[in-house]
Amino acid sequence: MVAIADSVPKPAARFRFILDRRDVLGSLMVGPAILYVLLLVGVPFLMAVYYSLSAYTIYDPSWSFVGLDNFEDVVADPVFRQTLYNTFIFTFGSQLLGLILGKFGALVLLRPFPGRKLVRALVILPWAVPIALATVAWQWMFDSLYSVINWTLIALGVVTRSDAPNWLGTPHLAMLSVIVVNAWRFFPFAIVIFLAGITAIPQDVLDAATVDGAGFWRRNYQIIMPMILPIVAVGLIFGIVFTFTDLSIVFLMTMGGPVGATSVLGFSGFQTGIVSGDVSHGAAISLFMLPVLFVVVVAMLRFIRRREI
Repeated sequence: MVAIADSVPKPAARFRFILDRRDVLGSLMVGPAILYVLLLVGVPFLMAVYYSLSAYTIYDPSWSFVGLDNFEDVVADPVFRQTLYNTFIFTFGSQLLGLILGKFGALVLLRPFPGRKLVRALVILPWAVPIALATVAWQWMFDSLYSVINWTLIALGVVTRSDAPNWLGTPHLAMLSVIVVNAWRFFPFAIVIFLAGITAIPQDVLDAATVDGAGFWRRNYQIIMPMILPIVAVGLIFGIVFTFTDLSIVFLMTMGGPVGATSVLGFSGFQTGIVSGDVSHGAAISLFMLPVLFVVVVAMLRFIRRREI
């Protein structure tokens, strides 16, 4: 008589049992991303703090603690205060213009017309084209002698050849020029944000508003905008952060000129810390971006939380 032995379940491997826990598996999955952010952002930030509290320069690399003297020197400099003002004008001016263009662009692309798919694909080009290549084209369009914008204005009789504006050589026009270029880069992203928000609104809500007599403007600014405002605010946060820390357009188009009229914090920190070799003051200038962005982001996140529907 053959006895059949009862199958005894094998004990599960301890490693496999640990990975079955959701909190452990989630931490392992998120860990590489957190490590990447710490190495890419955390280490440079700590180095900036380290240098900003010292008298470190490339000509005298010996580290010596000076406390907050670098920040006091920077704040007392009228050029820095002008740079800080320019940064706010550049950031919020370009974001406002980009949002306006994005809103009207989204409304146009929502309507059916021949070639709409092609236009939707082409509208992403300002966001996808390398900024160096795009800036060369914009420099030519704003050139004092060969500006296609001036040529058009002269041909239309708006200005004469002797009164043609020098876009990059006049302080206010130079700031307007870099704002226009940055808004041109930002508005495809704004179009995508508005399209995503508007298409997510239930059609029944819009149909009911139309039946109740709501016209185009009332539907857009009393129904659509309040509903998509949290989505737009999230996109605006990204736009403000990227623009406030950006120096590429200013560096490539105006080099901060004329007479510092377009200098922004990122460009000023680069010029002071890298080009001039004053690493400590350059780090102090760059760190001024942190509290400003922190306040803006926290305020907008609180606004989004209150407006969530």
